[in-house]
Amino acid sequence: MRILALDYGRKRIGLAISDPLGIMAHGLETLVRRSLRKDIAQLSGLIRERQVELIVAGNPIHLDGSPSEMSAEAEAFAARLASNVNVPYRMWDERLTSQQAGHLLRESGRSVARDGGVDRLAAQIILDSYLAAQ
Repeated sequence: MRILALDYGRKRIGLAISDPLGIMAHGLETLVRRSLRKDIAQLSGLIRERQVELIVAGNPIHLDGSPSEMSAEAEAFAARLASNVNVPYRMWDERLTSQQAGHLLRESGRSVARDGGVDRLAAQIILDSYLAAQ
């Protein structure tokens, strides 16, 4: 089963996809937000092209487990995308994934400039976490 992970943001959406067996996560090019309609259309095309069967959206909850303002926004986006392509979605705890991604990039000597690398790696961490829990 192929799974697409989203690290939702207002400016960019980090993307990662699983292999066909649903074992490994691979980062995809980060989507730079343009408009809701265009973003949904672009992601819908990707979902159809890659035959995605599940969308896993990062849920940016607070450290204490309570929902953040972005939690509702991320879920609304995931729900709209899922209904557009008739694919189920699940929200997945993404606490500290962006910080973890930045740390990993710095450790590897790569820049953590906001070019989408952190978002892509955060999506991959979200998907790795989801796959490990299955």
